[in-house]
Amino acid sequence: MQTAIDIAQILVAVGVIIIILTQSRGTGLGSAFGGDSGSIYHTRRGIEKTLFNFTIGAVVVFIVLSIIATVFFG
Repeated sequence: MQTAIDIAQILVAVGVIIIILTQSRGTGLGSAFGGDSGSIYHTRRGIEKTLFNFTIGAVVVFIVLSIIATVFFG
């Protein structure tokens, strides 16, 4: 059981890293792939909003897995 949780933690951690690297700090998703986005604040829409919400969910899953691993197997 501990091995399964460890593997799940590793997979979720790699997923979180990939998701975070996909997002560019302070810019829109379009500028991450070569588009130009000025310094104008904009609301997250579409894929940016989905990616942002998915990031939060993945981090919550990682925290829960870490707590479970610590409480039961620590």
